Amino acid sequence: MTAILAIESSCDETAAAVVEDGQIMRSNVVASQIEIHRRYGGVFPEVAARQHILAIDTVVQEAMTQAGTDWAGLDAVAVTCGPGLSGSLLVGVNAAKGLAISTGLPLIGVNHLEGHLYSSRLAVDGRLPAPAPFPVLGLIVSGGHTELVLMRNHGDYEILGRTIDDAAGEAFDKTARLLGIGYPGGPAIQEAAQGGNSAVFKLPRAKTRQDYDFSFSGLKTAVLRLVQKYAPVSNLRQPSAAAMAALQNGTMPVADLAAGIQAAIVEALVQKTRAAAQAFGVQAVLVAGGVSANAHLRQEMAARLNCPVQFPPLFLCTDNAAMIGAAAYRHYLAGRFSNWDLDVAPNLTLTAGD
Repeated sequence: MTAILAIESSCDETAAAVVEDGQIMRSNVVASQIEIHRRYGGVFPEVAARQHILAIDTVVQEAMTQAGTDWAGLDAVAVTCGPGLSGSLLVGVNAAKGLAISTGLPLIGVNHLEGHLYSSRLAVDGRLPAPAPFPVLGLIVSGGHTELVLMRNHGDYEILGRTIDDAAGEAFDKTARLLGIGYPGGPAIQEAAQGGNSAVFKLPRAKTRQDYDFSFSGLKTAVLRLVQKYAPVSNLRQPSAAAMAALQNGTMPVADLAAGIQAAIVEALVQKTRAAAQAFGVQAVLVAGGVSANAHLRQEMAARLNCPVQFPPLFLCTDNAAMIGAAAYRHYLAGRFSNWDLDVAPNLTLTAGD
């Protein structure tokens, strides 16, 4: 039995978990900052870093308590070292280094994207998921990432495509802000789209030079132009008072706009994932990240792909430390440990050596 304390602080969730043998969550504690950042309509990096400092000790202690373990019962300390917000990452990495040095436990730096790929391998309610045979295609889709990853084996990755501008989750957030329906945008758009007709507005599906790349900036601009027909919205940062009034008095067809936005984003994700899955003959597709919680995306993936599609449970879609512990277990088995000079890498990418 191998027990790893994992820490995640790449964005706006301060999280810690104790994971056994890469699959059993003995604890999984997340302190969310969502209510703090809601007022800004997005994550405010400096505020996020300060909140991590305030929460990290409490979250780690709670994870240890829930797991019913002490330091002698652990085999390693793992932490997200990138990609993410540099200030947020620093809090987690420094905390993990301090704990590893003081306890004599080995330190494992983990790529946040790799963690998402392992989120669907964790046991839930005592049930172990069936392991997907390699090769596997991963779609990591969140507020900061939209990437297609070919996973040939544990630690063997190839990035097939990524967004060339906005991530899908960022597109949800910004278009939801334009519609005045709240933050985070993904759940807000999904709720607003209920009862809407996605065919009312023909929103763009961007073509990219590379077959498996994504682009959502054109969609965002198209939504801005449509909203401007109903209210004088001047930019993507903040809806005007007139836009909010149009929303409240019903003159802006929010449900149809939301349905169109959701359909455009989901279609791009499904179409490119399906094409890559067929081209590389994968045995399964893993969809992970915050946007993987979207019900329409789950339905379309299941209906249109010709291979098994695995999603993490909803509570493991957003950032958490259990997925970092699951990925770290593979590093532990391979003897890949980090030095004490481990530093943050805000733009870290997945490589074959991870």
